[in-house]
Amino acid sequence: MRVFIAEDQLLVRKGIEQLIRAHGIEIVGTADTAIGLEDAVLASGASIALLDIRMPPTETDEGIRAGVELRRRSPGFPVVVLSQYVEQLYFNELLADGHGAVGYLLKDRVFDDRRFIGVLRAVEAGDTAVDPEVIARLEQRRPATGVLAELTDREYEVLGYMAMGAANSEIAERLFVTEKAVAKHINGMFAKLSLSDTTVSSRRVQAVLMYLRR
Repeated sequence: MRVFIAEDQLLVRKGIEQLIRAHGIEIVGTADTAIGLEDAVLASGASIALLDIRMPPTETDEGIRAGVELRRRSPGFPVVVLSQYVEQLYFNELLADGHGAVGYLLKDRVFDDRRFIGVLRAVEAGDTAVDPEVIARLEQRRPATGVLAELTDREYEVLGYMAMGAANSEIAERLFVTEKAVAKHINGMFAKLSLSDTTVSSRRVQAVLMYLRR
């Protein structure tokens, strides 16, 4: 994994750099402004970009716009965005291309080593991983109609964990069930969502995108 970090707060950026290097991951570039950011990321040979949403020069949505442009120029380029608050509208822009390989974390999750590094690895591999607080809000607004409404409570719960980037083993641990039971729920979910003609990894991404973009 080769990471490019765009974060304007020096102490936060240095802390992230230290954490990432402690896990043996290479950092190929950093930036403290969004000016020229897309060119810098692509020129660095990075395999994933970690972008703060609000960066100079305007401190609004530069990080998101840079991520969208990166994925326009290099479709499916893995991007993880960091935010101080839950701002789902911004995240939806990154999901719009339907490629997956997107992560969204609140900054206070960054220094949870296991969670943070797990998200980076999952997104680089093409998965989509979203902060648990965003998932909690989506859980409270479960749709009453449409294909997602056809899922059982447990299938919907499993899908929520998938959207966090959790592997089957982690989902099984959290739900106190076997991995075989998790796989059964996932297969049932795929059938109900009509995701039966692609690879398992692709179906996971498409199911998560349906969950997040509804």
